[in-house]
Amino acid sequence: MKLLVLGGTHHVGRAVVEAALQRGDEVSTLNRGISRPPAPDVRALIADRTDTASVKTALGDGEWDAVIDTWIWAPRVVRDSARLLADRAGHYGYVSTRGVHRWPWPPAADESAPLVEADPGSEDGSDYGAAKRGGELAVLESFGERALLARAGMILGPYEDVGRIPWWLRRLEKGGRVLAPGPAEARLQYIDVRDLADWLLRSADRGLGGAYTATGRPRAITTEDLLTTALEVTGFATELVWAPADLMRREGLTLGLELGLYLPDGTVPSGMHDANTGAVFSAGLTIRPLRNTLADTWAWLQTEGDPAPHPDAPSTDTWIDAATEQRVLAQL
Repeated sequence: MKLLVLGGTHHVGRAVVEAALQRGDEVSTLNRGISRPPAPDVRALIADRTDTASVKTALGDGEWDAVIDTWIWAPRVVRDSARLLADRAGHYGYVSTRGVHRWPWPPAADESAPLVEADPGSEDGSDYGAAKRGGELAVLESFGERALLARAGMILGPYEDVGRIPWWLRRLEKGGRVLAPGPAEARLQYIDVRDLADWLLRSADRGLGGAYTATGRPRAITTEDLLTTALEVTGFATELVWAPADLMRREGLTLGLELGLYLPDGTVPSGMHDANTGAVFSAGLTIRPLRNTLADTWAWLQTEGDPAPHPDAPSTDTWIDAATEQRVLAQL
């Protein structure tokens, strides 16, 4: 397959490029060329996505079987790229988010849950859900049934730059008693970035279109599964000390917010980790074991070091600082 990845240097985009090369696809990437050097055997097209003329020049007269786009800011940028590619690509896979659904998410929601209002021509990318929904509408405008909208849930695995598992692995590495956000039996739903990448590519092969909630099985693991498995694969001598949710709220801590255990106002959300994913599994999604996800994430961190934080990700310093952690541990 001739594949064009818009982005391709971070997180999902990087995973897509690596999976495509492993399959033997002919891969082009389009980005500014300043974050990471292109992978070997990739044709690197250099352009600023916000500059439509620059993108048009970089694309030249190229044609591709499929496009994968991971853009997260102003929808207008997606609209302009999709228009340029409408007659030169057979398939457009857009990495979206469950955040396009209107709050509150109903329990066991599927792809038919209500969506936020959005404008595909908007220059505003400050509202993540609205920006992604605008991107969806922009892709649909040019590609229609040839568009695949992958509404991802919590994405884990190597290359993560949003402060979830890398933060936890570094904290566990320090050893000692570690404050863990209770309850330990809280259920989580997630997807490994490489499983998402593989599914996007297989879907492009088939020309699959439509919207899919692209995450793993509902309530697949517990918070305790996540953290104890992290300890097992790393071998750290660390003791997890589980803090009741009401204590965390009284102390004003945000630890646990990164895993979607509660919302910024302290309420426990419905529908966060129990999305109905029947459609995406019927469409061929496969999921690797949690142990593999965590072990490979740790191996990546050891090899490459901590990633530069995503510009839109919250500061990981907000989860908890050492002094606050020790104060709360003393109460337990």
